[in-house]
Amino acid sequence: MAVSFLAREVSDLCLGKPPLRSLSASTTLSDALAALKSSDESFISVWNCDSEKEGCCRCVGKLCMVDVICFLCKEESLLSPSSALKEPISSILLKIPSLVVHLEPSSSLLEAIDLILQGAQNLVVPILPTKRSGISRRKQHQKPCHNGREFCWLTQEDVIRFLLGSIGLFTPLPALSIDSLGIISSDVLAIDYYSPASSAVGAISKSLIQQTSVAIVDSDGTFIGEISPFTLACCDETVAAAITTLSAGDLMAYIDCGGPPEDLVRVVKARLKEKNLEKMLQEFTILSSLMGDSSSSSSSSSSDEESSTRALTRSGRYTRSSSYSARMVRKAEAIVCHPKSSLVAVMIQAIAHRVNYLWVIEDDCSLVGIVTFSNMLKVFREHLETI
Repeated sequence: MAVSFLAREVSDLCLGKPPLRSLSASTTLSDALAALKSSDESFISVWNCDSEKEGCCRCVGKLCMVDVICFLCKEESLLSPSSALKEPISSILLKIPSLVVHLEPSSSLLEAIDLILQGAQNLVVPILPTKRSGISRRKQHQKPCHNGREFCWLTQEDVIRFLLGSIGLFTPLPALSIDSLGIISSDVLAIDYYSPASSAVGAISKSLIQQTSVAIVDSDGTFIGEISPFTLACCDETVAAAITTLSAGDLMAYIDCGGPPEDLVRVVKARLKEKNLEKMLQEFTILSSLMGDSSSSSSSSSSDEESSTRALTRSGRYTRSSSYSARMVRKAEAIVCHPKSSLVAVMIQAIAHRVNYLWVIEDDCSLVGIVTFSNMLKVFREHLETI
């Protein structure tokens, strides 16, 4: 039964998926930033089209706010953020072809899982035309490819969610603990609570590729929290200034829900001035003042509330869909589990919190490791070979 289930076509997972929003690889980062702020999605697909070959367009990657933030943390970008944002997307696009892979709708779920286990984060699948789809929908969305075709993409979360819907087919695997299954990875990205946040930029970029996070620990290895790309993607570009000036622990508080504490905003401004980063200070002051004005007007009249909404939109903060804002309401807490947690419990927990991983800790909060969707899919794939 499990084998026949995994023979299902990936088109079954695409039902109801919205068409991808797209950007050209030649689009400037400034324009890409505006597109990200106006999007309901954290990621926007990036396409490269060969003008000499009709209809020859390929998705070559994806862009999110974290990519822009990490780019702005570079020394040359800090000196002149506005100049850095004039660069094309292609200048910061990850040169890892296997991260985004095209897949036909008739491909099997098993093929999709194999591609994910080979490193694919997103599978780009053509949306099959339906009677309702038609021209009207195409006019409402920017088409990521030409010749009238629209695409969606499948993620690791989509596949895990689909497997969970028929989890009984894989009995007794779902009831086993993640410890006994050997899917807890001890190879984690971590930084000390008091270390400069700037020293974590490389780890943040790597965690984005791995679809994980950066753990914050104390000197005894106790798990305190995380710097999550998922949370950073819900912020705006001013976080680059915070990463440059704050400690890892302070950054964790800065990106927590409700906006950065005023005392930390003052610290960032003072340290930018000390570092002679005048242009970054200017950009940070403008956007942070917009956030400050909007929060102070939250208890005022309805006209003030409308002004607040406009300010928040301009600052780029909390402009994501409700599923992402719900994550922020949780105060961006790290999602954890225990080594003895069952596989199905971990799957449900991760999907409920819209994360691709869970930190594994002991009762004393010591960090054991991390378990990811990729680890879980590997177990399902290996299980098939035994039946």
